[in-house]
Amino acid sequence: MGAGQLAEEVRDSDPSRALKVRAFFGLPLPDEQRDELGRYLEECARRAPQFRWTPAANLHLTVRFLGHLEVAVAEEIADRLTGADLPGFELALGEVGAFKRGRLARVVWLGLRSGEKESGALASAVEAECQRAGLEGEARAYHQHLTLARARPRDGAALPELPDAPRTAGWRAGELVLYRSRLGRAGPVYEPLRSIKLR
Repeated sequence: MGAGQLAEEVRDSDPSRALKVRAFFGLPLPDEQRDELGRYLEECARRAPQFRWTPAANLHLTVRFLGHLEVAVAEEIADRLTGADLPGFELALGEVGAFKRGRLARVVWLGLRSGEKESGALASAVEAECQRAGLEGEARAYHQHLTLARARPRDGAALPELPDAPRTAGWRAGELVLYRSRLGRAGPVYEPLRSIKLR
């Protein structure tokens, strides 16, 4: 579905609402890496049920979370990035890490073993266009990671010892995707809205 069709869908469902979506820019994973990590996440979920583990279909590297915004603004940012001639680059996933509060982990993630500098440059370009479109600037520095799980308790949970993450093959990041995030009882569903080719 394109962004224009999305706007029509939102308008038809409730004409009184502003045409808004919950959206973000991200880098998708190739099927090979997604499948390999899916098997790994199944084992992690058995060992650490106190965390909500990301379904393999949702795995991606977030570049910029946009929040709830008007479809037209998301389209504007995507249009500018499409015309920016952004370079592709090599990516490879690294080791498991966690964002913690004291001893409790709130988010479990995979870092990068290659592509950190290049993905940081891409994030800076996206951030510049987001601010140009009127979005508030990110308060925190960009930290490249692939989210694996979030703690069920709000304050975090003790993270047991996990199996070593698979050393997946690297790949070339050739597209930046604008995703729509639909929240539901079973968790979020990510729907690609626009694909921006990286040269």
